[in-house]
Amino acid sequence: MSRELDRIDLKILEELDRNGRLPIVELAARVNLSNTPCSERVKRLERTGYIRGYSAELDLEKLDAGHVTVVQVSLAATGDNHLDEFSREVAAIEEIDTCMLIAGSFDYLLVVRTRNMTHFREVLGDKINKLPGIHQTNSFAVMEVVKDGYAFNGSG
Repeated sequence: MSRELDRIDLKILEELDRNGRLPIVELAARVNLSNTPCSERVKRLERTGYIRGYSAELDLEKLDAGHVTVVQVSLAATGDNHLDEFSREVAAIEEIDTCMLIAGSFDYLLVVRTRNMTHFREVLGDKINKLPGIHQTNSFAVMEVVKDGYAFNGSG
């Protein structure tokens, strides 16, 4: 974390992480500032990239994306061009929520969101297994999401 953030900046980030729609008046009260200095700090945090944007928390069940499967992917080869090609193509699959390049016994870890297991099977067969360089996949159906998301705590 950069030294340019003081405890008030960290508190602002913590409050906005909990609720990005807080009005400046309420945010300022929570961080013990008046409105104008609070607003200026938020603008600086946005400008310097500490705040990249704001979003809504969606009900993925209602949006037919409540079924979660984690997929381990091993590639046949892992030269830079193979990794780049895979990364480029995987980004185009809308059902893939998260794709991480992993150091370990496999190459990528995917978090896939679908309507149900039947839909996942279609995505696996029609999209994931057709990605360039796939050697092997291992899929794990998620029975329950216990914790989802990082909760920023500005105090350390």
